[in-house]
Amino acid sequence: MNPIEKAWICTVCGYIHYGDEPPETCPVCGATKDLFELKTDSVETQRKESASNRWRCLNCEYIHPGKSAPGICPVCGVSQESFEAYEGHEGKSEAGIDKKIQILIAGGGIAGVSAAEAIRKSHKEATIIIISKEEILPYYRLNLTRYLAGEIDEGPLTFHDEKWYRDNRIEIRRNSELCSIDPDGKTIQLKGGDTLSFDKLIITMGSHPFIPPIPGSNKENITALRTKADADFIMERSDPPVPIVIIGGGLLGLETAGAMAKRGCHVTLIEGFGWLLPRQLNETAGRMLEEYVVKSGIKLITKGQVKEFAGDDCVRSIVLEDGRSLNAEIAIISTGVRPNSYVARMAGLEVNQGIVVNNYLESSIPHIYAAGDVAEHHGMTYGTWGPSMFQGTISGMNASGGLNEFAGIPRSNLLKVLGYDMFSIGQIRGDDASFTTLEYGDQNEYYCFCFHDSHMVGAILMGNTDLSASVKTLIEKKEDCSGLQKESKSIQLVKTWIEGHQ
Repeated sequence: MNPIEKAWICTVCGYIHYGDEPPETCPVCGATKDLFELKTDSVETQRKESASNRWRCLNCEYIHPGKSAPGICPVCGVSQESFEAYEGHEGKSEAGIDKKIQILIAGGGIAGVSAAEAIRKSHKEATIIIISKEEILPYYRLNLTRYLAGEIDEGPLTFHDEKWYRDNRIEIRRNSELCSIDPDGKTIQLKGGDTLSFDKLIITMGSHPFIPPIPGSNKENITALRTKADADFIMERSDPPVPIVIIGGGLLGLETAGAMAKRGCHVTLIEGFGWLLPRQLNETAGRMLEEYVVKSGIKLITKGQVKEFAGDDCVRSIVLEDGRSLNAEIAIISTGVRPNSYVARMAGLEVNQGIVVNNYLESSIPHIYAAGDVAEHHGMTYGTWGPSMFQGTISGMNASGGLNEFAGIPRSNLLKVLGYDMFSIGQIRGDDASFTTLEYGDQNEYYCFCFHDSHMVGAILMGNTDLSASVKTLIEKKEDCSGLQKESKSIQLVKTWIEGHQ
């Protein structure tokens, strides 16, 4: 490997490209050349560590993962002496591109379907089986709140129709659930007893809603919104103007509240923090969003702590810690998710919050990958749509013989909540007096820029996000922003400075 080879990271999806120049387009997300960034030696070091446990057969090009070369090549039969340490990254098939391998994908969400798409593009002969817990074809979970609001029907929910899967020779085992993995025997067992073998396994089992241990949370009309079945359950029990209470003011909670308000329900949203979206917004921005939410017909309670779900078999009221009682014919809990990592843990894979993966999205056991909500990459579990799709694509490319790397997604959020545009990136609150914050706002727009040592380290844009791409570049490239701070008398001067440094 050339020690001075440059590493370029796609700022959209986190794909790593090695070479003197970035590629014309990203093979994962299609981003153009200008959206790649040159990264430092730290990424190269990670790459060396990740790739050092690979051995290449000099006779047939088979790539063997492990701390040592195999005694005999499983493809051509040569001895261990015919292997060399391998640090390549150009995506060759581990056992020849025409080898008929069987790849199982455990999970039918966006990560699983993206993995299947990538496998079929790069490996025409692979047998691909998707194991999906749900009875319907894989669908866009992002559209569940639109479905709930009555904006779309079932048709636009699905990724692909039955014909697409048949044409691409991708088998979907619906209403099936992974129960156990035998890494040594390369088999899995499904609920009901069926056993399937695999050459490669990609775990994309997603996550499940976190239900706080609140008394009465097991009552019949309390649910989360995670699946189409959940959405159908909510719609069956929420004829307007039924009172509905939603616990959790995150993105999903807000979108769910908006959807139910559009259906004509009386909606109350409870957020335990002092303002909405505390991870993405400071208090000023959170209060602006609060005003917008209330104008949308949603009653909002901040600093609200649920003490009990009261009623008989069904919830009838929600009692707060301060003594207030809220009428509720249905309660929707939106308090975060947890990775579905139990089966992987029982199989001996390294699991922290999620299944621990390296830059290739490989787990601690060779031939087993993880992507999406269930994967933990460098201590990070994303739990959002974009990273799941990109990880699924890269894991599929690698399971079918590639060596493509994922560096992580830049931590920025371009959001549209109830039709309101917002952008948040980086550190939005200073730790001490060494940080400087500039704020500008009126009833329609709000801008906040956080600086440290003449560099912009975070920003919030509300109502108008036109500067988001330029701000993201300033932060990620650590541009000197001392000139911007001098132009801080008005937002127009700040805009002009930022636009001039694109």
